[in-house]
Amino acid sequence: MLFVERGTDGKIIALYNAPHPSALEQRSLMDEEVLAFFNATESWKQLMSFSDLATIRILEDLIDVLVRKNVIQFTELPEQAQHRILERKQMREKIVVHDLLVDEIL
Repeated sequence: MLFVERGTDGKIIALYNAPHPSALEQRSLMDEEVLAFFNATESWKQLMSFSDLATIRILEDLIDVLVRKNVIQFTELPEQAQHRILERKQMREKIVVHDLLVDEIL
């Protein structure tokens, strides 16, 4: 989901990955207005980037499920793929731990 900021005329003027003080309205990546915004601003690279991030997470989860169910072995993946997957998993774990600490303080 994307968070939409609108101008005084009601048209989309900005999109965010997360809630923003001026953008609390949520819209799908495939929403007609969102697609029109990307088309008008020629921001297709950004659109693909949003899509890529979601797809990467799906693939990571899929690989985890396949490994857990012994459909594939992690070591069967190319070495470079193993390295990248482990690196992202470690980053996510650090982010989650960091978020938990912040939540505990608040």
